[in-house]
Amino acid sequence: MSSENSSDDAQRVWDVVVVGAGPAGASAAYAAAVAGRRVLLLEKAELPRYKTCGGGIIGPTRDALPPGFELPFQDRVHSVTFSLDGRFTRTRRSKQMLFGLINRPEFDQQLVEHAQKAGAELRTGVTVSRVEQHGSAVPDRRTVAVVLQDGETVLARAVVGADGSASRIGAHVGVKLDQVDLGLEAEIPVPETVAEDWKGRVLIDWGPLPGSYGWVFPKGDTLTVGVISARGEGAATKRYLEDFIARLGLAGFEPSISSGHLTRCRADDSPLSRGRVLVCGDAAGLLEPWTREGISFALRSGRLAGEWAVRIAEAHDAVDTRRQALNYAFAIKAGLGVEMSVGKSMLTIFQRRPGMFHAALTGFRPAWKAFTGITRGSTSLGEMVRTHPMAGRALTALDR
Repeated sequence: MSSENSSDDAQRVWDVVVVGAGPAGASAAYAAAVAGRRVLLLEKAELPRYKTCGGGIIGPTRDALPPGFELPFQDRVHSVTFSLDGRFTRTRRSKQMLFGLINRPEFDQQLVEHAQKAGAELRTGVTVSRVEQHGSAVPDRRTVAVVLQDGETVLARAVVGADGSASRIGAHVGVKLDQVDLGLEAEIPVPETVAEDWKGRVLIDWGPLPGSYGWVFPKGDTLTVGVISARGEGAATKRYLEDFIARLGLAGFEPSISSGHLTRCRADDSPLSRGRVLVCGDAAGLLEPWTREGISFALRSGRLAGEWAVRIAEAHDAVDTRRQALNYAFAIKAGLGVEMSVGKSMLTIFQRRPGMFHAALTGFRPAWKAFTGITRGSTSLGEMVRTHPMAGRALTALDR
């Protein structure tokens, strides 16, 4: 490469730089690239990489995928076994598939490939140390400087932070979190006879700690077994996982991976942007507070962030930038925000009365119907409260 080209490359200003290549970042990069913009996707790990995640793909996740995306299902779920801390076990079945199960490394890799096919450029093994919107690194008011750990500076007209729950871009934006949970998970390879027993069936166990639950998700010859509860109960959460695995008769099998992860939920007044920088997915604290489901929130918020980043990249002054950023915040709050609000109410009730949830899902037909509608994507928590006034009134009464 000639020195003249190197100089041009150093001065290059990308339309959109996306930090983090998980589902939110890949979705944002895809949306911006499909709009014909110059997009750079930065990821600190080498892909594919492991993520602590159950890997359940519900209807809203499927509906948010790029056109032509082939889901790499490891299993298709038709029945759910519910238990209340190991007791009162009951299995409910459905003729139609409820949801699918994937391994995150290949799912995330496929999403990134779709963004690349749309025109986004990917750089892996790159750690972002900070972003700057003022100062010597920034040539003008329409530009953001993304400063890498090795000192290199990448320039962009708009930046999307999708760098996970411990986000540096989220810190720059000032994201505020009001719910932090600890998820622990084990990937347990099992013999064919054990795998066959779990095929097409998941287990959801309402746990012993307030707001906690456990899950078993079958993926061929491996079972993903995990638990989640509020942070601050680390030892008790670890004990819950150990007891859960022993109770299932899986203690004799050696996990191939044991991991932990903090999930963080945004406060209602938490910002979603600062200047020309937007945040989405875990970096914005966007996930469903009750189930802590995050993939569909990542994909949906990522797509919106990518679309609005394109508009911010085209904005010529601070007023227009602010208007577009506010429109992005409005789009998030009008959709995902409503679901989060209902999810918070559900979590509050579940923390107090897990037995009531268990009794409803295992013995009350409308509750099971609602569960299947949400997993298949024919409805959502927010939609149910909007379209069924009784559901809204019941939630309010129980919340009190």
